[in-house]
Amino acid sequence: MSRSFLILYGVGGSGPDHWQGWLQQELVKQGEQVYFPDFPDKDQPDKKVWLDYLSSVLEGVPQDGEVIVVAHSLACIMWFHYAASQPERKVQRAILVAPPSPFLKYEPVMTFFPVPENLAEIATVADKTLFVLSSTDPYCSVEDASPYLDLGVPCVMLPKMGHINVDAGYGPWPWILDVCLNQQVTL
Repeated sequence: MSRSFLILYGVGGSGPDHWQGWLQQELVKQGEQVYFPDFPDKDQPDKKVWLDYLSSVLEGVPQDGEVIVVAHSLACIMWFHYAASQPERKVQRAILVAPPSPFLKYEPVMTFFPVPENLAEIATVADKTLFVLSSTDPYCSVEDASPYLDLGVPCVMLPKMGHINVDAGYGPWPWILDVCLNQQVTL
């Protein structure tokens, strides 16, 4: 069976030193099929525009193979909206890293809010969903993470790792590569 990885970034994109760019390169080195779409207007994302773009990208991803979504930050919220609007498009795994607070008030991304109310159903669009959170994420406090923690899907809370981005020291990140390739979470 074929396998495809769909890597999705948040506001501002990932940049060349971000773990997502590193992950793409490492997966390609392993012979994996990787889709890493370049969304329009990275700094002023619009939910409708990004969802339309994501839909067009997913049309090109083989539906008869395994699909693993690896989303960071705002892309997690985008994934919720996509999954709510396209529940028939199942994926095998969704790895959602540093989702912002469902209560976030940050002007450049407000078209993505509110978060869909049926998060528990959305989490089942993927056969397996994993949340990777940080105890010191400036965009999602531990208290604000409770809607994610209460979904009954696996969650990893990394201690004091900021927004799990370059500023927090996340360029090369072997742990996420291992999670992607081996479907297991080891700490």
